[in-house]
Amino acid sequence: MRMDRSVLHPASPVTDAARRGESKPTDPRGQTLRVCPQELCSDESKGMDARGQTLRVCPHERVFWPAGRAQANSNTLLLIAMAVGALATVAAVPDSAAQAWPSKPIRLIVPQSAGGSIDLVARPLAQMLGVALNQTVLVDNRPGAGSVIGTEIVARAAPDGHTLLAIAASFTATPALQTKLSFDSQRDLAPIALLSAFPNLLVAHPSLPVKSVQELIALAKARPGQLNFGTSGAATGTHMSMELFMHLTGTKMVHVPYKGGAPSVQALLGNEVHVNMATISTSLGHVRVGRLRALAVTSARRASVLPDLPTIAEAGVRGFEYSSWTGLLAPAKTPAPIITRLNAESVKAMQSPQIREMLVAEGSEPVGSTPEVFAALIRTEIARWTQVVKATGIRAD
Repeated sequence: MRMDRSVLHPASPVTDAARRGESKPTDPRGQTLRVCPQELCSDESKGMDARGQTLRVCPHERVFWPAGRAQANSNTLLLIAMAVGALATVAAVPDSAAQAWPSKPIRLIVPQSAGGSIDLVARPLAQMLGVALNQTVLVDNRPGAGSVIGTEIVARAAPDGHTLLAIAASFTATPALQTKLSFDSQRDLAPIALLSAFPNLLVAHPSLPVKSVQELIALAKARPGQLNFGTSGAATGTHMSMELFMHLTGTKMVHVPYKGGAPSVQALLGNEVHVNMATISTSLGHVRVGRLRALAVTSARRASVLPDLPTIAEAGVRGFEYSSWTGLLAPAKTPAPIITRLNAESVKAMQSPQIREMLVAEGSEPVGSTPEVFAALIRTEIARWTQVVKATGIRAD
């Protein structure tokens, strides 16, 4: 048996009388601890104390002794009280567990492919969290099923602060599109912080004979079902925003899903698809060098990095507005002190010059909100997309 120091109680000082057997020490709940005076029998189990010294457990009295010793000193009895309190219940000591966190590497799940909009925020965040928490933070890309695969992993993970989830705005559309999810987006996950916000770009391959939103609409209506659009996957933000665009413009194009934003942009660069409503972080660089043609920005306001590019609403599509964002979640029931610490370090990272400069250059805006503000945004967006899906008949496939 290996003792986990993250759940050990501090114990009351042990008196000389207790060592002589005249009185007995108690654990933090007031229960009497008994010390076996006999040499340990052969079937004892072993553990480690805080200094790495081997400890043994007497099966008769369930107390710890240093290996090979028949007598106990005050430090040993202190360990006895700590160990018995820990064995009694882990749930009774959430504060102690939080204080010792993180006790192992943290796994940050990104439910999209490497190089996508979430990944571009998650990786520098992981580096800064690792430094702040003095523990390794590993980014684990788990794309697929409209981000459901990665999200499900975290929803089912132990709520101990060692498994986190980075999400995009499409997280809030998933419940409306996929009614047979094995998790509840609000009940099974705990918001930590809204990390960044950014628009998408409606971009086309330069070979497509359109230079504006209205020209694209006209071409799509003249060739219904002949144009196609790439997305980062079914039910993702790039998919939902294109479905909304087609609904408002009365056009019909064929959906071609990819496993992530980066692969979908590569497909557009290779002329495999005609258009894409890609995140600004994955498409801006290609627009600047002329490899892609930007027709409009999806947000309500123009992007500061492309001030001459109109919004889709300005281009004549009334009522269209879509802004994406990234955020950080943990499994539900993660101890509040851990959520608070993760929020504080995440906000600090988003405000750091390194991440701020990187995000602004990519057309994104660093945010860093409280868990409560992020939770309110999630509730609002889930309600919004539920209404949109009902009104438009958008399907996840």
